[in-house]
Amino acid sequence: MAAPTPFASLPSSFTSRFPGGRLTSHASLSVRHLHLPRCSRTASCSPERVEFKERHGQGEVLAAGSKGLIAMEYAELDLVDKVCYEVGHVRIRPHVNPLNSFFTVPVEVPDWNLVFKDAKLPLMVDIGCGSGRFLLWMAKRNTDTGNYLGLEIRHKLAKRAEHWVGELGLHNIHFMYANAMVSFQQLVSVYPGPLTTVSILCPDPHFKNKHRKRRVVQKSLVDSIVKELAPGGQIFIQSDVLDVALDMRSQFDARSKCLEHVNVSHPTIQCDEEGWLLSNPMGIRTEREIHAELEGARIYRRLYQKRSGNS
Repeated sequence: MAAPTPFASLPSSFTSRFPGGRLTSHASLSVRHLHLPRCSRTASCSPERVEFKERHGQGEVLAAGSKGLIAMEYAELDLVDKVCYEVGHVRIRPHVNPLNSFFTVPVEVPDWNLVFKDAKLPLMVDIGCGSGRFLLWMAKRNTDTGNYLGLEIRHKLAKRAEHWVGELGLHNIHFMYANAMVSFQQLVSVYPGPLTTVSILCPDPHFKNKHRKRRVVQKSLVDSIVKELAPGGQIFIQSDVLDVALDMRSQFDARSKCLEHVNVSHPTIQCDEEGWLLSNPMGIRTEREIHAELEGARIYRRLYQKRSGNS
């Protein structure tokens, strides 16, 4: 199989907009995204945020809160938030210790030909997919061009997300209750098609120094991602916690023989002076991202691409 051209392996929404860049999506987005770039109290607001205020009013933004904005952002999915018949009420536990012996048993690898309608399509894996809304939105927009796998360590979230897959009638997405630190490589190494995209978006920060080893981005996982990723494939990472973002960045920057940041090969893609992407390239924000931006936090993003010739 020929190596994918830069950004070709990404869903069309992935390359929808970079400020000042020339990359455009192959299909325009019909959803009116409620993107709220952060504004300082002293600086003037960006045109996007001004436009949002004009459409909705600042009062509506504040009254809606993060839950309301999440509901609006993902309105086209029309999903029941907390309760579904198969799972019951879903209470989200914010922190899980992935090193607990309970989570260190590798999951059983499914027959991918039974999981997906076409198991040879390019695969995107979202590590720590949370509720799954973000990945469901991606899968719904790209039903014939890619498969999507969400790995989540909180069982009820993964089970509810898989229930939503059935409600939406999608055949190109699957959610698994799995510890990516333990099961990532064995799951993707036997996938029939190419692994073209991996995302790690706002992972659990595990703030205490003694708990840093619980963070999902560890050397072993990074090695597995780089090994299994197809040449030309992309890795997108982001966090609203600078320390976590720097930790992830250092791990992937250390693989410079195999990976390069996209602004190296695509100079039109703008980063700030510290090398963080200026915009979210995904076409839609994650739930954590919405909540963090509403509170005024900055999102730190990096997008890597595997060099051609590295298999």
